[in-house]
Amino acid sequence: MKDIITREEVINHPVEKVWNAISRAEEISTWFIKADFKAEAGTKYQFTASEENGCINITGEVKEATPYTLIYTWIVEGTDVVTKVKWKLEKEGEGTKLYLEHSGIANYSGDSAIKMFESFSGGWQGCVDQLQEYLKK
Repeated sequence: MKDIITREEVINHPVEKVWNAISRAEEISTWFIKADFKAEAGTKYQFTASEENGCINITGEVKEATPYTLIYTWIVEGTDVVTKVKWKLEKEGEGTKLYLEHSGIANYSGDSAIKMFESFSGGWQGCVDQLQEYLKK
């Protein structure tokens, strides 16, 4: 079973604008999910889903938040499985190359690992699409 989901996109917006969108609670809450989040290592966070988007709550801890690299743990409500999300941004011309990685999914047991991988895979593609739409505004 695959253990890592990756997404790579070139976004036609400056790296600072993309960084703000993925690292500031008020912006994450606008385009993704309500966030109690601070991009500082050691900070515990919570993403609180609304019922209409069909998601569940996520908690975790920021492990690294350096210019244009953000790494945090990802724990789905009702589980004790810790996975890791990494965002890395690089300037590319006038835009930004975005690299997203979600790893550790094999930490789920048995068939739940496969189900979570499929769910996360589609979810992250939707997430990147929502980010792109948000940045157009």
